Amino acid sequence: MSTLFRRHPVRSVLAAAAASVTLVAGFALAAPAAADEADEPVDAGIFVDRVDGLADDFAMGVDVSTVLSLEESGVVFRDAAGQPADLLEVLAADGVNSVRVRVWNDPYDATGRGYGGGNVDVDRAVEIGERATAAGLDVLVDFHYSDFWADPARQLAPKAWEALTEAETVTALHDFTAGALQRFADAGVDVRMVQIGNETNNAIAGHTRSGREIDAQFAALVSAGSAAVREVLPGALVAVHFTNPETAGRYATYAAGLASFGVDYDVFASSYYPYWHGTVENLTAVLSDIATTYDKKVMVAETSWAHTLEDGDGYPNVIGAGGITGQYPVSVQGQAWELRDVIAAVAAVGAAGIGVYYWEPAWLPVGPASEVDANRVLWEQFGSGWATSAASDYDPLHVGEFYGGSAWDNQALFAWDGTPLESLRTFSYVRTGAVAPREIVGVEAVSLVVVDGAPIELPENLAIDFNDGTTEYHAVQWSDAVEWIRGPGVYSIPGRTDSGLAVTASVTVDAPNFVVNPGFESADMGAWSLTAPAARQESADAFAGDYAVTFWNGWAYETSVSQTVTGVPAGNYVLQATTQGTNSPATDARTLRATTSEGSWSAPLEFTVWNDFHTAEIPTIVVGADGVVEISAEFSLAAGAWGVLDEVRLVDAASTGGGGEADTTALERALAAAAAVDRARYTDTSLARLDEAVAVGEVVLAGSKATAVDVKAATKLVEKAVHQLKKRKP
Repeated sequence: MSTLFRRHPVRSVLAAAAASVTLVAGFALAAPAAADEADEPVDAGIFVDRVDGLADDFAMGVDVSTVLSLEESGVVFRDAAGQPADLLEVLAADGVNSVRVRVWNDPYDATGRGYGGGNVDVDRAVEIGERATAAGLDVLVDFHYSDFWADPARQLAPKAWEALTEAETVTALHDFTAGALQRFADAGVDVRMVQIGNETNNAIAGHTRSGREIDAQFAALVSAGSAAVREVLPGALVAVHFTNPETAGRYATYAAGLASFGVDYDVFASSYYPYWHGTVENLTAVLSDIATTYDKKVMVAETSWAHTLEDGDGYPNVIGAGGITGQYPVSVQGQAWELRDVIAAVAAVGAAGIGVYYWEPAWLPVGPASEVDANRVLWEQFGSGWATSAASDYDPLHVGEFYGGSAWDNQALFAWDGTPLESLRTFSYVRTGAVAPREIVGVEAVSLVVVDGAPIELPENLAIDFNDGTTEYHAVQWSDAVEWIRGPGVYSIPGRTDSGLAVTASVTVDAPNFVVNPGFESADMGAWSLTAPAARQESADAFAGDYAVTFWNGWAYETSVSQTVTGVPAGNYVLQATTQGTNSPATDARTLRATTSEGSWSAPLEFTVWNDFHTAEIPTIVVGADGVVEISAEFSLAAGAWGVLDEVRLVDAASTGGGGEADTTALERALAAAAAVDRARYTDTSLARLDEAVAVGEVVLAGSKATAVDVKAATKLVEKAVHQLKKRKP
């Protein structure tokens, strides 16, 4: 058993895969090497490497903008001992020194119903600021210049500004900023920094740019906010805020544009979520470029990581199993590693790197997922969810019927009962280092995708990750059930490492796809025809892989992606394509189309909200003797609509039906009998024989081409295993 000592990435998570990875009793773990006495880290429940050279005033920040609404909904925050405590005081005790609070202009409808997300208008933002100051924390004021959420997908003008001219909007933004900041000053809030706009990649205060380049109106709006800060709080830093540092040249373009217009600011702030935004090494590189080229301070204004994939309140989370990218385990240890690495990445810039803010670490469930109806009442009444129904009129495109609770509870730095997780102490541990008893935190996830007919080769060794950042490689023996795979489908193959870990491999068998470069992963796009602005892009917004076709424009536009597929055997086929998109009203046309010598067929392509993927399907394509299929995705979109097209598949219709022709009733009955066995009554050895038979049975049941002979043999195997088990004395 070889051991390779290294830091991340960690590929998968023991906590997130409890159903498929089990630590068997008796597996011995080596003790960590002793630290040098002069540099002894603190004893803790997690490992955190010290970040050397951190300035005393480096911002160890959090955004807790929902706190008032959560407390109004009955959420109780606790200290480390589990006793009720003020959230801001708990944060301060665990190393936090700064609080970020968003400000919306008027997050209420005409009847006074709040839009949600904390209903954070100026009054409520000042109240949070006062509490932060009382707890010894300074404040970053984050102006969205909207009545609700502002991010790259939406930058809606406040209701009061909708009819204003460009010049009038500049004046309104200045006056609103100055007036709000005066309220903070009058209340004695210790404002460290003021953020002029939130994730302003494409727009601010309702003004949308026609591309990456900074334009005069955008510059005028940011300058107006900056001027207000200088007038009211001359000691505060002025920050601008963008996201997507992973996109080559993006930040350099923004910074150059701001400089060309002479925009006055101090800090270039970035969001950084590992799920979407590339590596921490790239983050350091792009921020260093800004710092050295333009003599600006830099920081991360938003970051986070999940400690669980479970949902706490009955409203789906932004990050589930499909969103995990593998840099860190989904666990408290994973959160600590992520936060520590982002702090280190900003600190690596040098003196210009001034801080990191974790986004909404206290956005907890207002009640358990089992009581979702009661939770909805609280979300609506107090605005403690991400949006209420009242927000639908203001932002019908992004809210609509999707209003509800916290989509962030699994990324909190608090347990759902309000007790802080130890990952919160990372803000302290980065200054001292922390060590813990060595334990497994991740097992390499095995997820294999093959084309039907290709050999299935499972790995002989798996990487086992430990909480001290080291990795060991353990040999694994896979079940013979892999030999029973029949046709396209998704199969689970159990295995066990030589160290006693039970693991599972996911094997996806795809039908042959006749589309060339279906996921746009190859740079050779010769098979495809694209009309601008559609373009192949390396993007974290892809459905699968690293690339997809993306498109956006600031005015109404048409775009398309098409391919002529040849050499397709005559027969019946299915065409599929996956999309996501935003800012596209129902009046837009989004169509998946297939045309052959036998006819033409189409299906609608869906855009709903960001990161919500939909796969359109045309199930009845008839291909003639010429073997030619014209496929296309066609879009006629409103101004500001953004979209992604990925994973286009043309496959034999027979491969998508699922399940073979054989009668599986007896096999299902045998598997049910196996599941009913009282496992506590038998030895592990006896159960291993049963589990092997069950694995075969489940694979056969999942096989789209399983024959009657396969089903009969698997049924006998399971029935025999159950019978032999019951004959044995418990």
